[in-house]
Amino acid sequence: MKNVLCFGDSNTFGTNPAKPGTRHPFDVRWTGRLASSLGDGWRVIEEGMGGRTSVFDNPLEPHRSGLEALPIVLQSHRPLDYAVVMLGTNDLKEIFNASPRTIAAGAEMVAQTISDYDYAGCGPAPKILFVSPIHIKPGISRSPYVGFAEDAVERSHELSHWYREAAERNGWLFFDASTVSEPSDLDKLHMDAESHARLADAIADVLLADNER
Repeated sequence: MKNVLCFGDSNTFGTNPAKPGTRHPFDVRWTGRLASSLGDGWRVIEEGMGGRTSVFDNPLEPHRSGLEALPIVLQSHRPLDYAVVMLGTNDLKEIFNASPRTIAAGAEMVAQTISDYDYAGCGPAPKILFVSPIHIKPGISRSPYVGFAEDAVERSHELSHWYREAAERNGWLFFDASTVSEPSDLDKLHMDAESHARLADAIADVLLADNER
């Protein structure tokens, strides 16, 4: 059995842009569709949380730092063969004033922590698939989800460059989610069913190809 941890924010949780505050069904979310695409012999572990950042603490949304959550998550779900890390969108919020390079460094720290964790008898460490998140759409400052200024749109387009550099530096697998998926026009932030499906197919291709090597 290959165990795949999907560690991310509300787009891994599956927030439904058509109904703010609700969640896509499991078979619509990219994690659920990924499980179907990978098939028997694979187990997909969904660890998405709305508002989750890479390393930042947000006083308006407590307990959202991905780095702080990792010890519990990794201890609970080991052993792991792959870890898909897709964080950074919430780091674009105005309160953090973070550059794309800084955001990528935070996400890199999360992935590196997964690699360096002591899995003891449940080792070795999983392979990392480092995913640069989808872009934010113009109009985000008027979205139901507060915290984003319009400059988050431009900065979201700059993330993939720095994420790719981090993946290459560490020898991780890399994928740019914005090449296949985008947020809904409804809230400028969260994926609809079609984007979830495209992302699931793309990530499945990456994992299956790597597993066959």
